[in-house]
Amino acid sequence: MKRQRLTREQSKDQTRGRLLDAAQAIFMKKGFVAASVEDIAGAAGYTRGAFYSNFRSKNELFLELLRRDHETMQADLHAIFESAASREEMEARVLRYYSTLHRENKCFLLWAEAKLLAVRDGRFRLRFNAFMHEKLEQLSAYIREFSARVGTPMLMPSDQLAIGLMGLCDGVQFFYMVDPQNVPTEQVEAVLAGFFSRVVFGREA
Repeated sequence: MKRQRLTREQSKDQTRGRLLDAAQAIFMKKGFVAASVEDIAGAAGYTRGAFYSNFRSKNELFLELLRRDHETMQADLHAIFESAASREEMEARVLRYYSTLHRENKCFLLWAEAKLLAVRDGRFRLRFNAFMHEKLEQLSAYIREFSARVGTPMLMPSDQLAIGLMGLCDGVQFFYMVDPQNVPTEQVEAVLAGFFSRVVFGREA
């Protein structure tokens, strides 16, 4: 079967995707600071010129990686609300998603590195903070939608719940990754279940 020739736009998208995949693997292994443009381009099978034809800088590629991961998470959350469900089903879906996030989130280290970079690099901080505010606004909107769907009153404003939820998920995942023997997955899931039951669902765990 004759191989279909890619359009220029498809070829560019493919190149960007390979560079992003290579960068993610290298950042996870070596860290953002230690990774070079040459490392990324070489791992993807391209030249340094190909990198700069798609990204202005390593920082720009980093932000694109974070956005790609964020869009995946948004799609997962949106899927929870796609079909009508009872309160019990909605609660179970949300709890299952967040209680397993510490095991499923393969890009956690990227977010941790981005926060460190934002502290040290003022220009990166401006763009990263704008992105984080967007994430918090979207999460706050999901919390309000969940409350409206299941008829559960919010015990706190949705923006405060969003900050608390994001901070809690980041914190427990950090503990789990650093010391999984003393912070087993069952304990992490119990912490998240307790938070959702009392603060989000408005009932006892």
